Amino acid sequence: MKRAIFWFRRDLRLSDNPALLAAIANSDEIVPVFILDEKLIKQTGSKRLAYLGQSLRALDHSLENKLHVMVGDQVEVLKELLQRYGADEVHISEEFEPYGKKRDLRVEGAGIKLIRTGSPYAVAPGRVRKPSDGTPYKVYTPFYNAWVVHGWRDPVSAPKSIKAVTPNAGDRNFPEWPLPEGTTITPAGEKAAHERWTWFKKNGLDFYDEQRNNAGVDGTSKLSAHLKWGEIHPRTLLADLNKTKAQIVFQKEIAWREFYADVLFHNPHTDNDYYAPKFKEMRYEKPGKAFKAWCEGKTGYPFVDAAMRQLLKEGWMHNRTRMVVASFLVKDLHIEWQHGADFFMEHLVDFDVASNAHGWQWTAGCGTDASPYYRVFNPIEQGKRFDENGDYIRKYIPELGHLRAPDIHEPWTVLDSYLNDYPERIVDHAVERIESLARLEEIKSRKPDLPQNA
Repeated sequence: MKRAIFWFRRDLRLSDNPALLAAIANSDEIVPVFILDEKLIKQTGSKRLAYLGQSLRALDHSLENKLHVMVGDQVEVLKELLQRYGADEVHISEEFEPYGKKRDLRVEGAGIKLIRTGSPYAVAPGRVRKPSDGTPYKVYTPFYNAWVVHGWRDPVSAPKSIKAVTPNAGDRNFPEWPLPEGTTITPAGEKAAHERWTWFKKNGLDFYDEQRNNAGVDGTSKLSAHLKWGEIHPRTLLADLNKTKAQIVFQKEIAWREFYADVLFHNPHTDNDYYAPKFKEMRYEKPGKAFKAWCEGKTGYPFVDAAMRQLLKEGWMHNRTRMVVASFLVKDLHIEWQHGADFFMEHLVDFDVASNAHGWQWTAGCGTDASPYYRVFNPIEQGKRFDENGDYIRKYIPELGHLRAPDIHEPWTVLDSYLNDYPERIVDHAVERIESLARLEEIKSRKPDLPQNA
């Protein structure tokens, strides 16, 4: 009997999983395995670990309790399974971020045959290039246009049946990662992903272009965690879209995810380093009391604080507010973007290294296709525009529940704002905006070739 190992990583699903189909087609019986990476576990926050634990349980249920969950070095685990089951190949979905690429090369260097089929993306990083010279795109819009022209394959169905070996009792090392007290996360697993997508198609997709920025409305797909863990594939989403304005806007958001993956693929150092290195020379403040206030949602700016408290409570944050809090950290508190990115890495259930690093650099003004550094998000006006009635703020800041719009966005202008111990502003945005631009001028004077639209 011919057996093949299928190594689950960021593809915790059965449907639209070409690598799984390849493993099944190339064997009489598969050995499904997930290997708990102790190094990554140490770097992963408790909410994301809890989500992963739930996702593994859901996957195991789909596999009729045949999932091997192993702990240890990947090379040692795979070699033991290959020998035990008489298999000679390991099927995987290819990964492209720096850590995953190095891990897989190390596995192959140990003499293990990896067969790569598919990836977590509609179009794998490195595929979309300029037709003129074959170089990668550095700006999103031309990338998006070329990405659409390149196109992607249709989704594939889930296997009709899966013949999998029955694991030993010692192979069932499901982690017990409880949620921290007072926190909640979205349901994990492939079934939950498809249920959310079905709900969103019916209730939100056709209004996505109008509602996606309103923080207090359930107007986004909230599929980011499902995409991060591969519980649903982006091709599955793309296959359901039409050419209406709202759905094209949604398609463009999927393309942003793929653009950032492509940028990181070509610039692997930018997971924690500057895409535009000139910004290393800017004067920054060391993290201290102000950073702690930002982390805890106690800056005195309600829209910023509501977003940070949402992150702490739910392991997720609305995309609009991600930009607002990032701008506040870098341009109001003058703290380097990496500190904020690391905090997001700790708390986000949907943490994706490429999207996180380059989303932060876009807002900080030091990344590819970035908004100019001169653009500074006004946390007051952003709140008034994207949480007009203050519903989002009230949900996460009960101390301000007695205020009505527009007072809730500027509590320092109302006499009874601080009755419930909401903190006063730690900085004056108008002053810090000027300071931020002054610091930019310093590095411009030293580096006159600084791009005007980095």
